[in-house]
Amino acid sequence: MAVEVSDVPEAKRYEARVDGASEVAGVAEYIRTAELVAFVHTEVAPEYEGRGVGSELARTALDEARAADLRVLATCPFFAGWIARHPEYRDLLYRSRSKVSD
Repeated sequence: MAVEVSDVPEAKRYEARVDGASEVAGVAEYIRTAELVAFVHTEVAPEYEGRGVGSELARTALDEARAADLRVLATCPFFAGWIARHPEYRDLLYRSRSKVSD
């Protein structure tokens, strides 16, 4: 099974398709700024769950964030868990540098 992932900036999401199909097998929605990309929601169609579609979405999106020198805010539980299991991507995580406190 070949999973192809592409960024669709006008929809603010990455889309995964399997074996060249036109139907979308999964999406990873994001909010992007000049310095940060926040992954807010990931969804894989039930018939593709457990087949690596979500992993390919995460890997592609994070590799592109690295290439663009963006920090990553993983508010989506799938992305947060995936990064926790793949320590080679932890350096991308956003860390607040604010020294302001109440």
